Amino acid sequence: MSSPPRDVQIYAMAAGTTVLRCRSWNRLRFEIEYGLERGTTANSYLIQGDRTALIDPPGESFNEIFLAALERHIDLYQLNYIILGHINPNRAETLKILLKRLPEVTVVCSNPAALALKDLLPDASPRLRAIRSGEDQLDLGQGHHLKFELIPTPRYPGGLATFDPYTGVLYSDKFFGAHRCDDAVFDLSWTDLLEDRRYYFDCLFAASSRQVQVALGKMATLPLQTLAPGHGPVARYSPRELFQSYRDWSQAQTTQELSVALIYASAYGNTATIAQALARGITKSGVAVEAINAEQASPDEIKTAVENSAGFLLGSPTLGGHAPTPIQTALGIVLSTASKTQPAGVFGSFGWSGEAIDLLESKLKDGGYSLAFESIRIKFTPTDVTLKYCEEVGTDFAQSLKKAKRAKQPRTPASAVDQAVGRIVGSLCIVTARQGDVSSAMLASWVSQASFAPPGFTVAVAKDRAIESLMYPGSSFVLNILAEGRHLGPMKHFLKPFSPGEDRFEGVPITLAESGVPILTEAIAYLDCTVAQRMECGDHWLVYATVQAGRVLDGDGKTAIHHRRTGTHY
Repeated sequence: MSSPPRDVQIYAMAAGTTVLRCRSWNRLRFEIEYGLERGTTANSYLIQGDRTALIDPPGESFNEIFLAALERHIDLYQLNYIILGHINPNRAETLKILLKRLPEVTVVCSNPAALALKDLLPDASPRLRAIRSGEDQLDLGQGHHLKFELIPTPRYPGGLATFDPYTGVLYSDKFFGAHRCDDAVFDLSWTDLLEDRRYYFDCLFAASSRQVQVALGKMATLPLQTLAPGHGPVARYSPRELFQSYRDWSQAQTTQELSVALIYASAYGNTATIAQALARGITKSGVAVEAINAEQASPDEIKTAVENSAGFLLGSPTLGGHAPTPIQTALGIVLSTASKTQPAGVFGSFGWSGEAIDLLESKLKDGGYSLAFESIRIKFTPTDVTLKYCEEVGTDFAQSLKKAKRAKQPRTPASAVDQAVGRIVGSLCIVTARQGDVSSAMLASWVSQASFAPPGFTVAVAKDRAIESLMYPGSSFVLNILAEGRHLGPMKHFLKPFSPGEDRFEGVPITLAESGVPILTEAIAYLDCTVAQRMECGDHWLVYATVQAGRVLDGDGKTAIHHRRTGTHY
């Protein structure tokens, strides 16, 4: 029986505390953090004492089933407070309905969120209670004396965490979440969820490591026992492990040798989504990102980020035919601060025109800056294809920075160890993958059989490969094994640099495997596989896959072997 597309799961998770999990088994949105396509939950929480608070109502796509479930669970007029961990136009639609039906309810949020709400819902202003510091508290009675911590990031400047000392639950909004839909309310296994949480962190928070570490420092002072995020399972059994992982992941970003200043503003979230995809491509390549929301950052923050960066990117929506004032201010700071040797890039979204993108591009060119890629112009909402394109642009941008740095360093001969490692040989193969409308391929020689039953093998994939994001557990791919003497054509084709979004299979004869993934007809054999596990190994992921189907296409051919002289490169 197939899973329902949407429902609401209600569970009593602590004393006087209920979680309402709006669930979707389908990919809900096109933001890059949903890229694993494992569904999601939008978690809301009810705390009932002498007064009742609702924490984080879901966005518009869930509001109908959520409100119906909420009314079945409680009398809506019992609600005294609605607490917002963040606000955006999507959530504001649900909030609008609640405020219309509950004229006495008070909305509790951070001051930046309150300012945003005054624009999104002007009628809500008299009913807002803005939290301005960690000293602000809210007593619901019966032991539920709520405390608050401000946890802003560039993507979520109105971030607010809520802590209930009575139950030890920290309501962390975007922090500590995962986009994964199943029946488990709690984290029954730390390792089962680790990859989902790491992917979610890499997409949402890797570009905000400085702000993340500040937020973690605030939350670390709380005697928490449970982490209740806005998405995914509640962390009851491994909150400390999850908390420490966030520390480790954010710390790893601060140790990178190179960084990119990513400066943007976003009216409706679309430009921020593009920025997020670019940041994902950059950080997966081993280059740090300092994300700057121009609407919230001070001039000194922008100036410092640009001064410390190896390159910079500017993004803007177009509002009324113009770039928002904060972006124009940021542009002036960049033009007076950045070195002409720093590579630059421009991106943005628009509804009917893209004058803001034209402005940024022309000002940078007139200022003598070199644009590393053709400006990214996205009309309306990005799709999975355009987000993949943006990720690849970010990866190319990061790789160009690393290449420029290497060119300045003196070349050193291969060591004895490097030469010895280079004597390890592997089969020359082409790995192909497809997910929806997105496809990719790469040349691989770090391949080895790993198991008899089930038949399985490992393949090493560099973190900055475009195909990497298509090779997570549950994903399908094909290993195309090349024939000796006939390997140079496919090898040359897939070794060449591809532009972001370029069709890797143009001019290449292919058929399709049972999984729908391309098979190269020039291959000596192919294996149709499913990713079972991934292990992080330095600058590569080691992917273990099990074979679902396969066939020898040329019984007389021999496998092409890759011989190297050094272990420092392919």
